[in-house]
Amino acid sequence: MLFSHAFYQTGPMYYNGIYHLFYQYNPKGAVWGNIVWAHSVSKDMVNWEALEPAIYPSESFDINGCWSGSATVLPENKPVIFYTGIDPNQYQVQNYAVPENLSDPYLRKWVKPADNPIVVADETMNKTMNKIGGHWRMVVASRRKQRGIAYLYRSRGFRKWVKAKHPLHSVPNTGMFECADFFPVSLSGDTGLDNSAFGPNVKHVLKVSLDLTRYEYYTIGSYFPEARDKYVVGKGFVDGWNGLRFDYGNFYASKTFFDPSKNRRILWGWTNESDTAQDDVQKGWAGLQAIPRKVWLDPSGKQLLQWPIEEIETLRGQNVQLSNQELKSGEHIEVKAITAAQADVAITFSIPNLDKAEPFDPSWTNAQDLCGLKGSTVQGGVGPFGLLTLASEKLEEYTPVFFRVFTGLYKHVVLLCSDSGSSSLRKEGLYKPSFAGFVDVDLDDTYKISLRTFLHTCPSNNFFFF
Repeated sequence: MLFSHAFYQTGPMYYNGIYHLFYQYNPKGAVWGNIVWAHSVSKDMVNWEALEPAIYPSESFDINGCWSGSATVLPENKPVIFYTGIDPNQYQVQNYAVPENLSDPYLRKWVKPADNPIVVADETMNKTMNKIGGHWRMVVASRRKQRGIAYLYRSRGFRKWVKAKHPLHSVPNTGMFECADFFPVSLSGDTGLDNSAFGPNVKHVLKVSLDLTRYEYYTIGSYFPEARDKYVVGKGFVDGWNGLRFDYGNFYASKTFFDPSKNRRILWGWTNESDTAQDDVQKGWAGLQAIPRKVWLDPSGKQLLQWPIEEIETLRGQNVQLSNQELKSGEHIEVKAITAAQADVAITFSIPNLDKAEPFDPSWTNAQDLCGLKGSTVQGGVGPFGLLTLASEKLEEYTPVFFRVFTGLYKHVVLLCSDSGSSSLRKEGLYKPSFAGFVDVDLDDTYKISLRTFLHTCPSNNFFFF
């Protein structure tokens, strides 16, 4: 299902064999405003059925808006939605809602108990929840001046919450934290963990979306719940604008959840079509639900790994294969058999020689700027090579997804780019950014690099390797 109206991520949840996706949504059009919590359900996270909105402004504690939040399942298998409401005084308060009928497998109707609001927050907005020991814990994203802050609240019974004396974590000069996500990962294997997991074989991930950059960043570290209730970022991680990201494309407001049916943690996020926060407010913004991904800790402990959920492969149809294709500098190889509206493309590039790779300038710290500087048409020693997607027959228009390899001080540096600057002949009025990231892969042993790309296309588009 593709959503084309204004949205914002709220909370995914698995309950009694059904996946639930709650998201902020404007049913009246692709502009910001009239926000409700839309609700869709699925048995496989691929095929979705839209239901009536779960919650919408109706009470004094949310009459001016039902904003971001989380969904979870309490003890005794009781689902709950926790969300930010805007009261008549324009204060942000934390409310909750529960299903009207637990025997309804789709949980179509939700009610707001009379004891709302249960937390009165200050300059806060987005939150995530877990339970460790005897306390529920809620992380609320916020800021103080330009310092991003993740506040911590605790509760034994889920209805009365107390703000911790000290924040869970804060970072100077980041601007507002949004859409905080705090979850455990195992030090071994790819099995996901319930939010309550804690111990010597567990690390924690803190992800925040930054309002100023419109990107998301995460760190991996240690959580000390009993002694200090503090999150400490691991050694070597960058905590701020130059830190690790879940996604180096147009991706925001993500949320993870634990899927007990397959013991995995699922990452979900959204892509949007505006380029600045100002555009979001003035023009509205439309979005597509990104493909859900399984996420786990890399064996090195230095980053998270992710892969599209296995259910996505049920969408595959005709299998088109090419093998042992030699790509020469400046040449293109067209794949003529792809005629479907969607394609799942997996390709492995073998690099015969890395000796010609360009030297990497240490001042190139911003991958996106480097992608814009080099582009897909500037020939280097090793690269660019990749895919030309959504291409016109004579390549007047195309969107390249490509690699470029550099020789770094200690190892090769791999740049991955997606550049929409050539996606249209129209010069004005279109959002055509480049997105990029430095990919942490070791080419020195295998001389190979793989790429998996999901395409939404149409019969008039062409597809090339280059």
